[in-house]
Order: sequence, then C-alpha cells, then structure tokens
Amino acid sequence: MKKTFALTHPKLQPARLVDAIKHEIRKYLARERRKAVPADKDYWTFDCRFGASEAEAKPMFTSEINQHIDAAAAQQWPQFYIEILARACNHKPRPDSDTE
Repeated sequence: MKKTFALTHPKLQPARLVDAIKHEIRKYLARERRKAVPADKDYWTFDCRFGASEAEAKPMFTSEINQHIDAAAAQQWPQFYIEILARACNHKPRPDSDTE
C-alpha cells in the first residue's frame, strides 16, 4: 500500500475521518497477513514509511502507525503519505541455553 490520505473532508469530522483511515490500514494489514507465506519463510513483516509527502516519508515500525496518524491530525496536516510493503521473513533461531 502506497497511499496519500487527506485529513480534511467537507462532510466528515476530522476524528471520524482519522478512525476511518486507521480502519482501512488495519484491514489492509489483516488481509496481507492472511495471504499464504512462501514455503521457505515463516511470517509476514511490513516495511513502513510515513510523512507529509512521499519525499518526506521516514521509516517506522508497524506498531507506530496509529501514533503517527494521531500526531498528523493533531498538527492539522492537510494530508499524509503512508507506505506499507509486506515482506516474508524467517524467525531468527533461538540461542541454545546449553552452550553457556
């Protein structure tokens, strides 16, 4: 998902618009996580970027999406850009506790 969301709407209140945007992003993440993982991978991870525009977007963690959206709404940005790209990964092996 690479999308620019407007934070202004002539008929919707800003708080309801922010809730709708968060809902759309949660739906996208859930839909991507339901996809079949390739045979040699364990899980889906997401590479995320957020900013006022695509050129200003900076990397962030998936868990920080709502905080960034709330901050953009509080600062009354007219719009923001979010990029969420799914990537299949393998878990890192656990260190053996017997090797100590």
